[in-house]
Amino acid sequence: MDALIHIELYKLRTVRAPLLLLAVSQLVIIGGVSGLVISGNNLRDPKTISQALAHAGLVSLLTLVLGIMAVAGEYRNKTITDTYLSTPRRGRVVQAKLYASAIAGAAFGIVNAITALISAYLWWAAKGVPFDLSGTAVWHTIAGCFAWNIAFAVIGVGIGALVRNLTAAIAAALAWIALVEGIVGQLVGGLAKWLPFASGSALGDMTVAGSTVRPLPQVGAGLVLAGYAALFAVVAVSTTVRRDVS
Repeated sequence: MDALIHIELYKLRTVRAPLLLLAVSQLVIIGGVSGLVISGNNLRDPKTISQALAHAGLVSLLTLVLGIMAVAGEYRNKTITDTYLSTPRRGRVVQAKLYASAIAGAAFGIVNAITALISAYLWWAAKGVPFDLSGTAVWHTIAGCFAWNIAFAVIGVGIGALVRNLTAAIAAALAWIALVEGIVGQLVGGLAKWLPFASGSALGDMTVAGSTVRPLPQVGAGLVLAGYAALFAVVAVSTTVRRDVS
């Protein structure tokens, strides 16, 4: 298993897509923190610091794409057959992809958190406001965003295994977040907070604009998102073992 994980990590290191996704993540974080400050929020409110740092979790949408590409990208590039021929058990390959994507998600989470901290610190300093990191809420936000990146990377692998067309898988995942969760929130408000993106938002202490639903507590949101990650991991392994490669 260790060898398979190293192979999957090597694949991630030797293609440009992960680096591009990481670069875009940093731009989104910087832009999000800048927009929050420019919009005139009270920088002396500790909640504003958490809102700024929560952008490190928001970009977990890109780790979701990374996880999808780990599986669906190989189908698109026609390399999946060679990958499965490298071991007699397909399930072990998918497990290796899950582990490798989780590790990549953790790396994204660390870099994203550092970028959010530096961006917020520079803006707070430019405005002449003390940047207080002594509050536990701030570090809860950082930890939640870190976990959010990992969970979405794992979920992405499950989506990529289930919907093997790369474009369709990414489109379906983003459509779910952008449309389906919003519609469910309007129709059945109490259910919305249990959905993946809403759970991630609660985990990362991100305030969803216009939402009237009280979010899950952070620990509860973490457990729910971990449940989704476990479910999609099972889906990734089971669907890959049972379906034809072609």
